[in-house]
Amino acid sequence: MTTAMLITMVLCFALTVSVAVSIGLAAILGIQVAEINMLISVKEMFNAINRFPLAAIPFFILAGNIMETGGISRRLVEFAKSIVGGVQGGLPMTCVLTCMIFASVSGSSVATTFAIGTILIPALMKHGYPNTWAASLQATSAELGVIIPPSIPLILYGVSAEVSIGELFIAGFGPGLFISGALMLFVWAYCKYKGWGKCDGDGRLSVGKATWKAGWALLMPVIILGGIYGGVFTPTEASAVAVFYALIVGLVIYREIKLPDLYTILRKSVLSAAVIMFIIANAGLFAFLITRAGVPEAIGIWLQDVLKSPVYFLLGVNAALFIIGMFIETGAAIIVLAPILAPVAMHFGIDPVHFGLIMVVNLALGMITPPFGVNLFAACTVARISLDRMIKDLVPFVLVVVVCLMVISYVPALSLTLRDLVYAR
Repeated sequence: MTTAMLITMVLCFALTVSVAVSIGLAAILGIQVAEINMLISVKEMFNAINRFPLAAIPFFILAGNIMETGGISRRLVEFAKSIVGGVQGGLPMTCVLTCMIFASVSGSSVATTFAIGTILIPALMKHGYPNTWAASLQATSAELGVIIPPSIPLILYGVSAEVSIGELFIAGFGPGLFISGALMLFVWAYCKYKGWGKCDGDGRLSVGKATWKAGWALLMPVIILGGIYGGVFTPTEASAVAVFYALIVGLVIYREIKLPDLYTILRKSVLSAAVIMFIIANAGLFAFLITRAGVPEAIGIWLQDVLKSPVYFLLGVNAALFIIGMFIETGAAIIVLAPILAPVAMHFGIDPVHFGLIMVVNLALGMITPPFGVNLFAACTVARISLDRMIKDLVPFVLVVVVCLMVISYVPALSLTLRDLVYAR
């Protein structure tokens, strides 16, 4: 049964069938081969999405779309540029910093790509940066949307591996800030080397003026994250608060959202959320079948026998997840693999929260690697270029994130220090 399911899924991927349909067809075939009652598919698909923390996903997607239309993202760009835009290469550094701030509310890398990319990719091109390099930078920077909390993949990992989402969110700050810093350092050095960005400070506002203009936008992550860590509301409730706050700011304060815009925003958000939920439902059925067949236990025993130490285990898992992330959507991969790999990681003495960050960062690389990197397609759409033209400029950015991943994997304090400080109280 398991072999037939895997062959079917890989074949569907090769034929460019959508991820959700590929997983669903493989699961249905597995049910037929195992002669299980088909009614079990409805039950397990419903169980996969019938989880309260998953309600945060559509709300965070909606909040991100409201921020994009309501002028919040533009003001965040002006604020970030006022801080780092005065140095050579300041505009690409602004891209990284803005994505980091925007990610602290939206939780979605694709939403971050469109919201920030529509502003900064044209600006980068206007200042003389190659369009392929600008698109590669934007796609990579938007990856922070799934690392810095609140993060949809972290929510999925917490639900799948039964790990505290609050602890995952707190632990996500260290890796997120580390990757942001590494990317900003890289683009600064690269621009110095290439001689780009000597006029990046043109049109830059003072820090005080930019902060004043972006005050309501900057208050948003403070309210959301402060409420979560202060115990005022749960991460799921925070997603609803994010939507309410973004609506108030966009409709009443900035007045850039008109009533007709709400239909477009809601339609776009519903479609995005429905795709994710459909993937989760099919992946839940797939995970149920492979668990019933004893695959997780068998893989766990095999990994323990072959990879004798935590060092080799992390190396092997990182290599496998990097390849898997290139072909399978991040959410689906987490739902299928987290219940399998998290117990094995715990056997090797790896904290499940630390392992969750490793898994999310690694699979997030799949968003910026061909052939199915969703951030790449989004950035290509904004920059109006084909994917094949980006590859050369994309490679250095991928290597920077890979180096960061190795540090995150083998220096657990980077992920766990803040978590331990908060939960030691």
